[in-house]
Amino acid sequence: MSPYAAGRRRVHRSVAAAVPLALMGALGAAVPAGAAPDEAAQVVRTATLGDIPLGAFSNALLPGTVGDDRGVDLGGIGSDMYPAGAKGEFWTVTDRGPNGQIKVDGSKRRTFPVPGFDPAIVRIRVTGDTVRVLKAVPITTSSGKPVSGLPNQPGRDEAPYSYDAKTSLSYDPDGLDTEGIVRAQDGSFWLVDEYGPSLVHVSARGKVLTRYVPKGLHLTGADYPVVEALPAVLLHRKINRGFEGLAQLPGGDLVMALQSPLSLPDADAGNASRNTRLVRFSPKKQAVTGEYVYRFDPVGVVDPGEDDTSELKISSVVAVGGDRLLVEERTDRTARLHLVRLDRAANVLGGRWDDDTASPSLEQLDDPAAAGVPVLAKRLVVDLGQVGGVPGKIEGIARVDHDTLALINDNDFGMTDGTGAFDARGRLVDSGVETTVTYLRLPRGI
Repeated sequence: MSPYAAGRRRVHRSVAAAVPLALMGALGAAVPAGAAPDEAAQVVRTATLGDIPLGAFSNALLPGTVGDDRGVDLGGIGSDMYPAGAKGEFWTVTDRGPNGQIKVDGSKRRTFPVPGFDPAIVRIRVTGDTVRVLKAVPITTSSGKPVSGLPNQPGRDEAPYSYDAKTSLSYDPDGLDTEGIVRAQDGSFWLVDEYGPSLVHVSARGKVLTRYVPKGLHLTGADYPVVEALPAVLLHRKINRGFEGLAQLPGGDLVMALQSPLSLPDADAGNASRNTRLVRFSPKKQAVTGEYVYRFDPVGVVDPGEDDTSELKISSVVAVGGDRLLVEERTDRTARLHLVRLDRAANVLGGRWDDDTASPSLEQLDDPAAAGVPVLAKRLVVDLGQVGGVPGKIEGIARVDHDTLALINDNDFGMTDGTGAFDARGRLVDSGVETTVTYLRLPRGI
């Protein structure tokens, strides 16, 4: 039995009914009108993670890390997933831990109810309708300390507060808001982080080997090597919208997806923009070798009824052979998966769009292609909003085989925003959203 099997509550699990949908093939061919159900994408399995007290989970990895988990269970492992090499098994990664927002005197404060939480790499197995934790690897500094999930730098990152937003917490230069994950051939891991944004190389045992950050970040005080190797323009990432997706190409290169458009020249421009970026990194050269412009569909196309363009995000990118990627465009409610190819002619690295004084900026272009910008061509593979049984806030996607994808949601540790997130005793009022792995079959494959 897994050491993480014990839990607080009994979880009711069920297999979602499969519902057909219209599907765009990976090569761009649409499913004909009136297509038979067996020609449409469908959910073929749903499995749920049981309740594991967060304190017990964390303290089993690094004793004494969490003194009071405030009734929070392990969650957030849906930040990404990567095949672990055995049937039904995946590597996943938590994000920075339980966090929320509470408005105080008209301003929102970022809360960290369990500030001692250490982000972790978690190996899971899907068996029937159950997700089990097989192994967990704590992410640590060079000296073996937990990295924490707390923000790094005053003035650049949100100020951290206690669960009730009344007490300030300390910043932590070692802190990571981990998201995407892949595993290298030597057994080490690569992660991406939203704070820097950064690319993080982690040993098989979880020790941070190197954190690659944008040039000019000037992160000091970290207990691990920090290398300024990423384009300086990335310093303009939107708060909480740094790197979210990570893919490993067949030759070993890594592709990082910026979750949202940069705030160039300001936050308003970034919030209104549909132009974001993919960044290619060579572990052999320890350098960025490519940068590509990715354009979101209109927000009302991705999420009918939504009119706020700033809700668009990239959460997952998956390598599917050669220089091809599946890219997930989403809001918190729904998502669409597109196929793109990283064409050499589309590489804008080192050009005008890396100059943060360029006017207009890339983010301000309403029609970048008309302005001569080589935007990546994309083809719709599947609209998850049309598939019954797919949860909201899908953040991790893994390829199971030619016809099947595994999807995992981020349940935010059961957290909600506002003063009602915790009861009068300071215990979590759980949202009831569980961590779920969903298998999706694509009849035409990828």
